[in-house]
Amino acid sequence: MRVLPGSLIALLLAPSLSRAEAPSFSRQIGPLLEARCLKCHSGSRPRGDLDLTTRDRMLKGGTNGSVLVPGKSGASSLFAHVRDKKMPPRAPLVAADVELLRRWIDAGAGWEGGALRAPKLVGEPKRAGPDWWSLQPIRRPAPPKVKDLSWAKNSIDPFILAGLQARGLAPAPEVDRRTYVRRVTVDLTGLLPAPEEVEAFVADRRPGAHERLVDRLLASPRYGERWGRHWLDVVRFAESDGYERNTLRRGAWPYRDYVVRAFNDDRPYARFVREQLAGDVVGKGDPLAQAATGFLVAGPHDMVGNGTLEGRLQQRSDDLFDMVATTSTAFLGLTIGCARCHDHKFDPIAQKDFYRLQAVFAGVEHADRPIAVLSPDHRRREVEALRKALVRLDRRLDSEEPLAGPPGKGTGRPAVQPRRNVERFPPVRARFVRFTIAETRDGAQPCIDELEAYGPDGPDNLALASRGVKATASSVFPANPLHKLEHVNDGRHGNGRSWISAEPGKGWVRLELPNAATLDRIVWGRDREGAFADRLARTYRIEVSLDGTDWKAVAGSWDRRGSPGKPPVSAKVLALRTERRRLVERLAELERPRRVYAGAFRAPDVTHLLDRGDVMQKGERMLPGGVSSIRAPFALKKGAGEAERRLALADWIVHPDNPLAARVMVNRVWHWHFGQGLVRTPSDFGLNGDRPSHPELLDWLASDLQANGGRLKPLHRQVVLSATYRQGSRLDARALAVDAGNRLLWRYPSRRVEAEVIRDAMLQVSGALDLSMGGPGYDLWDYVGDNVIFYRLKAKLGPETFRRMIYQFKPRLQQDGTFGAFDCPDATTVVPRRNVSTTPGQALNLLNDPFVLDQAERFARRVRTEAGPDVGAQIERAFGLAFGRAPSEREAAAGARLVRAHGLVVLCRALFNANEFVFVN
Repeated sequence: MRVLPGSLIALLLAPSLSRAEAPSFSRQIGPLLEARCLKCHSGSRPRGDLDLTTRDRMLKGGTNGSVLVPGKSGASSLFAHVRDKKMPPRAPLVAADVELLRRWIDAGAGWEGGALRAPKLVGEPKRAGPDWWSLQPIRRPAPPKVKDLSWAKNSIDPFILAGLQARGLAPAPEVDRRTYVRRVTVDLTGLLPAPEEVEAFVADRRPGAHERLVDRLLASPRYGERWGRHWLDVVRFAESDGYERNTLRRGAWPYRDYVVRAFNDDRPYARFVREQLAGDVVGKGDPLAQAATGFLVAGPHDMVGNGTLEGRLQQRSDDLFDMVATTSTAFLGLTIGCARCHDHKFDPIAQKDFYRLQAVFAGVEHADRPIAVLSPDHRRREVEALRKALVRLDRRLDSEEPLAGPPGKGTGRPAVQPRRNVERFPPVRARFVRFTIAETRDGAQPCIDELEAYGPDGPDNLALASRGVKATASSVFPANPLHKLEHVNDGRHGNGRSWISAEPGKGWVRLELPNAATLDRIVWGRDREGAFADRLARTYRIEVSLDGTDWKAVAGSWDRRGSPGKPPVSAKVLALRTERRRLVERLAELERPRRVYAGAFRAPDVTHLLDRGDVMQKGERMLPGGVSSIRAPFALKKGAGEAERRLALADWIVHPDNPLAARVMVNRVWHWHFGQGLVRTPSDFGLNGDRPSHPELLDWLASDLQANGGRLKPLHRQVVLSATYRQGSRLDARALAVDAGNRLLWRYPSRRVEAEVIRDAMLQVSGALDLSMGGPGYDLWDYVGDNVIFYRLKAKLGPETFRRMIYQFKPRLQQDGTFGAFDCPDATTVVPRRNVSTTPGQALNLLNDPFVLDQAERFARRVRTEAGPDVGAQIERAFGLAFGRAPSEREAAAGARLVRAHGLVVLCRALFNANEFVFVN
């Protein structure tokens, strides 16, 4: 391994050197404040009127003024009181905690997540009621009036500007075009803009350039792949069962394809919900829509059998709990799963509400079911095309077979094989073909599943009975429907459609063509499906005749080796065989019913309320229904059918009177665009969740989604064309002191992109990215075991794995060996918001991983091809591909020194490791 020189790395990575200095708020500072400070400084009457539950309240201060000056611990009385052991009064903090607090303040006092939670105090409200903000009807507010609207570009901006002006802040200046095109392309497609696309946008000074760019990106199929990945996080999608067995779900991928297509098609959100809950009913005629119910069973499932009644009931209860909990968090932003054992302690959700929803899923089981993935016409056309392609490919392979020699010549051709044998000879005119077997390998009656004849004038099998060819034989195995004479030339392969002689070790078959033809090869096999290898001919001869009287031997066993082996073959033959295997696998896939892991449905079980969630303590019977505190009606009568229940639930979720579905989805979209939502807990709109930073904007967006028929692309368009989104990401000291968490959006939040974007961008820049869409995913794993599966990363990954990362086969609990370190979910739980960590493992993977080294080599080859031998041109092209810009003079000089000293590959590797490559600004 070559170590990267430090000069260029220091140059490229310098902006990130201070990022690791600040302690983690969520893991260190927040818990410290909750445990040691909030008993006194929270609630309706905080001591000294100082509330430390949010950053804004901390900045506001108490009776003695502000206690926090971000970036200056020495000027922050909060730190002074802790350092001088005045607070907490009875048990001062230990030195390590004091140092943590100092470092946090000096690094800007960043704040992640919502308000902190203090220990419950007497007189504090314990739970939200039906009047909770997220349960109120959606109202469409008018955009607020602001002092100067010239900054605004659409209706989103006045809401943001009003919040900034109220705190005396101003938005950041608009970002330059080069940065914008990179930002919005990564945001909407997960890929980098090509250098040519960057330059075209920068040069396009016509009105509407931004709109044309955004419309092009939203129309790209890459959009669905990018935003489909976001949704798969929310629904805990994976392709194995989890738990200790963690067995594979090879039929789970159609749900992933459904999600990608749904985003690309801009499916109305109501339809998106209905198909995932009841696609088997509403998706008739649309195979992928029927596979959308993979949502219901996307979570873990315990496959270990349980011998006790209680154990079996508990496993079933856990499956149903997962369905209820995921449905409620994904679509409603409510933690209904918390009401499994008792009424929700914080939100207006009764335990009965949980079991009403569980009754909806009482007929859903983890299982696969048959679905025709392709429409019949499409399926038939592809099958026909594949069969024709196989015929052409076989002809090319057969032409590589050695010619049969005359009797007595000796061994030269490969030994006979059970599947398929080619007898090639110089062209000869014939009307009759005779295959005579004198001996089989095991002495049993000889068997042939198909005898075929071909000529030099075309790819068609001239021996088919459908062409009028008549077959006769020395004898036929008696009284067995699988082994008839007519099977020897019916065009169908396998032991179940074969001829067997009635004589041990010998027999003959003769074919009579309706007219004489020119033949140059005979093809035969014992069992093309490979299930049987007995009854295989060892000694045989093939003869042809024009009149059926005078026979000429054209091939036989005399020049074949006596035992099977693997004779050397050319690279051309190996490539043809590989292609043939691929076509055969695809044909087999099309010709068998597709089983999709999308749930199986049966008559629903009776649902009972369980005392404390105990499966052995059944209470009253519960009928399907919704959450009683949500105004939209949903209650079914006894006897409601299984599909009726799921349809009713879907209709309740998307009912105009249900305020949660639209609010939750627009907040998710905002979160994925800006790194944090207007509500920073995307799957919890209850008491324990965050409060909206801009409640009027949230409702305006939700009402706009409803007005647009639930389509997301107009929402994206509004967001990414807004002045809010177009801001630069530079820091402003004054704004940082007021709003370090950027809740008011006084700048665009610079952030590291996800693992998928990093990997896909590497492949894209290197020129290796395969943009094939859909179908079974590529696999990184070798599988060991049967009842329990152990996953072992493959030692080497080839071009077959160079598709986008969303198409990577995803086992639960397993991570990509290179990019799993970048906070990928392991799919054991829903992940509405990914963590963004900085670890040594990430840096080491990007520097030294074999995949990265391979892509750096490919990147360098591409640059040499496109830029030529000039080092300066190579550096300019490499920077253009990786960063969408030309290098600065300093970067060009450092890059030239690096290339001349260590080679272009090292420069390409350094660019992969630059902040600019893995961050969006």
